[in-house]
Amino acid sequence: MFIFPKDDDEYHWTSHVKSKMVQYKLSKSLILRILRYPKRTELGIAPKTVAVMQTNINTKKHEEIWVMYREEHPPSPRLRRARKKLNATTINKIIHSSSVYPERSRRIIISAWRYPGVSAPGKKIFIPDEIMTEIEKWFKK
Repeated sequence: MFIFPKDDDEYHWTSHVKSKMVQYKLSKSLILRILRYPKRTELGIAPKTVAVMQTNINTKKHEEIWVMYREEHPPSPRLRRARKKLNATTINKIIHSSSVYPERSRRIIISAWRYPGVSAPGKKIFIPDEIMTEIEKWFKK
């Protein structure tokens, strides 16, 4: 039986990510670990989002587990300047610094998926059409 994560002060779990957790057999603790200790950070495919990744070392096949999220607070001018430069490492450092969000901001976890193989850093990764459609619907709300 799968236990769905509940919203709290730090995280808001969308219905989309909950369905993907079941589909890809991802646990709440795995998603939180990826958010806290990402191996790589990229700009998200949806507006104002960040995608973080860890490789799955428990399997013989190479795969990556991605999580896409958005900060609930509006970004500071410092973060807006970093986004213009499109440097994901700089963006990640700024997002996690206390000067951008004096109070701990809430993260909206939008999606999570397993990527078969190894994606190239800095390049757009392939996301299935059905997932893109669901994400676009979520942002139109």
